[in-house]
Amino acid sequence: MTITELSIKRPILVVVFFTFIGVLGIFGYSQLKYELMPSMSFPVVVVNTIYPGASPDEVESSVSKTLEDAFTGIDKVKTMSSMSFESRSMIVLEFDPSVDIDFALQDVQRKINQYSYKLPNTVEDPMLLRFSMDEMPILRLGVSADMNSKELYQYVKDKIVPSLSKLNGVGAITTYGGEQREIRVNIASEKLKAYGLSITAVNNAVRFANMDFPTGKVYTQDNQYVVRVAGKYNSLEQMKDLVVGKSKFGNTIRLRDVAEVNDGTKDVTSIYRINGENSIGLVFQKQQDANTVETANLIKAELEKIKKNNPEKNLNFIIAQDGSIEIMDSANAVKMDLFLAVLIVALIMLIFLHSLRDSLIVMVAIPSSLIATVFIMYILGMSLNIMTLLAMSLVIGILVDDSIVVLENIHKHLEKGENKALAALRGRNEIGFAALSITLVDVVVFLPLALINDVIGDFLREYALVVVSSTLMSLLVSFTITPMLASRFSKLEDKNSNSIFARIGRKLEGLTDGLVNIYSDVLEWSLNHGGKVVIGIVLILSSTFLLF
Repeated sequence: MTITELSIKRPILVVVFFTFIGVLGIFGYSQLKYELMPSMSFPVVVVNTIYPGASPDEVESSVSKTLEDAFTGIDKVKTMSSMSFESRSMIVLEFDPSVDIDFALQDVQRKINQYSYKLPNTVEDPMLLRFSMDEMPILRLGVSADMNSKELYQYVKDKIVPSLSKLNGVGAITTYGGEQREIRVNIASEKLKAYGLSITAVNNAVRFANMDFPTGKVYTQDNQYVVRVAGKYNSLEQMKDLVVGKSKFGNTIRLRDVAEVNDGTKDVTSIYRINGENSIGLVFQKQQDANTVETANLIKAELEKIKKNNPEKNLNFIIAQDGSIEIMDSANAVKMDLFLAVLIVALIMLIFLHSLRDSLIVMVAIPSSLIATVFIMYILGMSLNIMTLLAMSLVIGILVDDSIVVLENIHKHLEKGENKALAALRGRNEIGFAALSITLVDVVVFLPLALINDVIGDFLREYALVVVSSTLMSLLVSFTITPMLASRFSKLEDKNSNSIFARIGRKLEGLTDGLVNIYSDVLEWSLNHGGKVVIGIVLILSSTFLLF
């Protein structure tokens, strides 16, 4: 018993099966996340190393070349380039597209650890960076309030950023602009000479006095206590009174005696403006598996909550760039195109099939195939992005091809006087290999795109898989649902009736007959003048190469 015969004889089985698939598809849709583009990781690792105060030549000889020697032993490195700047080295490693970038990062870190003893002592730990679409900022905004720039920066750092960091899906939050508080100790060199002190001695005294550290434990009969020294400064006066040394006469030298201590700000290195006004900039990155739209909505809701709970500060959050809006605008535009495509296909089917019943039977193939495809997307870890939604729009016409071919052949058997069940079975069996070939043509074109192992492959993989899976599901629908519905609801329409569909159908058939006659004449001429046809085809093919 073939799958079509089973569908015709056991329609409840088909209904239950596709209902189950529909439930899974709805569940999968509820779990899919919205993204602008498919998840892509470029096979590139950047190693940034800070060497404070070093010249470019010193950075190159002491850092860049040392790390280059370390990285030469890493497998599947296509290219390696380094740039040495003042106080900084940057090395770019491009790997083979087949390499798992996470394992590549581990290999690079392992080599850094092995060669770290060759780097100068004052070199900071190298930082590893990789490029991924998931690490692009999802939200940029500016913060302003009724307070000076230094107080606002400290409030954003101590209150707003910690509150936003706790939200689900929020990864890194980077702060730009503003004035950061800095305690400045301006040492007078003449006073140092007079007291016989060095800058190093004063620096060490200030640094070691500003520390908290445990010193041990005290045990009692019932409890245990941790003893620690709380040595951090609580005020400027306390810092000014710090003892930094003694004079040759035994007098105590305090910090105020050799330096001026001010509560100031760091040198401004970045300015963040929104609509021409200075503000504190916040740039948000999401966690790798987080939903961009949901994360952005959580952030905006929390900002409104913070603003509402602090009315006295007159906080103002101005969003400069919101990735979730762009994603939803793109997704909604593609959804509208998808809806229009379905509507137009339904209209065309109604006009050419001359039957509302047959049009509805064909149209069942679209939602049945798409819902199953959505569940496949969920299983494969895809997202709703421009490429997957574009693929769904593309396959609307493909999804009805198999069902139209099958239904047209079923009608041919109905016109012979066969009953509905027999016509549905024979009609599908006769056209089965033709429908299969139509589907496999699309599969063999798009499936190789999903197997490419480079950036282009990452970009097209989800697109290709959506097309392949939806096309295969449309084949299954044409072998099951279409003949099952045709065996119960199909009906021959009277072409000579005065209904609107019959009148439109007669006019369209007249136009079709005219096109068929033109095509027959062209075909007959081509068969009788084969040499001229071949020469014409060669000339046309040759002329296309001029386009390059």
